[in-house]
Amino acid sequence: MNPKAEFDIIVYGATGFTGRLVAEYLAKQYGVGGDVKWAMAGRSADKLASVRDEIGAPKDTPLIVADASDPASVKAMVSRAKAILTTVGPYQLYGSDLVAECAAQGTDYLDLSGEPNWMAEMIGKHEAAAKQSGARILFSCGFDSIPFELGVYFAQKTAKEKLGAMVPRVKGRMRRMLGGLSGGTAASGRATMAALQKDPSLFALMINPFALTPGFTGPAQPPGNKQEHDPDVGADVGPFMMAAINTKNVHRSNLLQGHPYGTDFVYDEMSIIDPRAPAAFADMPAEGGPQPGEGPSKEEREAGFYDCLFIGIAPDGRKVQVSVYGDKDPGYGSTSKIIAETAITLVKAADVAGGIWTPGAALGDRLVTRLSDKAGLTFKVES
Repeated sequence: MNPKAEFDIIVYGATGFTGRLVAEYLAKQYGVGGDVKWAMAGRSADKLASVRDEIGAPKDTPLIVADASDPASVKAMVSRAKAILTTVGPYQLYGSDLVAECAAQGTDYLDLSGEPNWMAEMIGKHEAAAKQSGARILFSCGFDSIPFELGVYFAQKTAKEKLGAMVPRVKGRMRRMLGGLSGGTAASGRATMAALQKDPSLFALMINPFALTPGFTGPAQPPGNKQEHDPDVGADVGPFMMAAINTKNVHRSNLLQGHPYGTDFVYDEMSIIDPRAPAAFADMPAEGGPQPGEGPSKEEREAGFYDCLFIGIAPDGRKVQVSVYGDKDPGYGSTSKIIAETAITLVKAADVAGGIWTPGAALGDRLVTRLSDKAGLTFKVES
């Protein structure tokens, strides 16, 4: 970690839709200048001050002006923090210089990226520098992909306790989910589509479950691209829109931990089809839809939730079932709490070496406990 840091965490993008929620959460839970020293950062001092007042943060909340188009301001911001928590996406447009700067300075980095093409590029370019400087770089610290990475982690831990060993097969099955799409998520989706159109070779990466495990390719994985009957849940299942990023992060997590799930590990994610269940995410709009800075209302965020089942299957057919439940809408109400508490957990985890990690591989049980205690997640053994 950065030994000269003035702040534990700087929330970069605090005037955006999700960044504002993160800042509001930190202000309400931790105040300013207490156990967690944090600051708000963004492009405009006036807008930062306005958001600070709107969310009810104390007047003495530190405000930092930094702009992705001004490398000197980004470098200065990075030098002041133990960890940069960034919600400034699409990350493939606005995150690359920040990752490079954090890796160079030994400052931790956390984001909400669901952009595997960009993540793979950053791993190739900056993992060596992060290991050398001690910077811990964590992508995908929100709904994608922490509940799923930790869901598999928890299922494997349960299998070891109940069955005597970890298992080579885990199914992730979204049972119910209610949430909305923000302008930032829509913009990230459009940026990824634009990148694919510009460089069609990226398509192979997007469909490769081992795109984030350089040097390792495991067995063929279920495609999860069409409706089918799943006897393990006694219902039909269909494609789950988050699977493309989550499965990649789960396989990277296995790699980073030294393959405790096995080099033959198979994992897929699908949604249980239930006509009585509330609608999940809307389809990603090609045009229109919410714009950056827009997203679900407070009432919609409070009403949202998600409930995901993980089934671990041993070679002899024995099974364990665990679930992860989130108490707010997945993309924003829950995500803002998850990334804030992940950042705090990381800053307190001085024993984690530098490198480009997944959150679960870096923080394990500490993160399960913190998110259970603070962020409204429930990890439950069902059978």
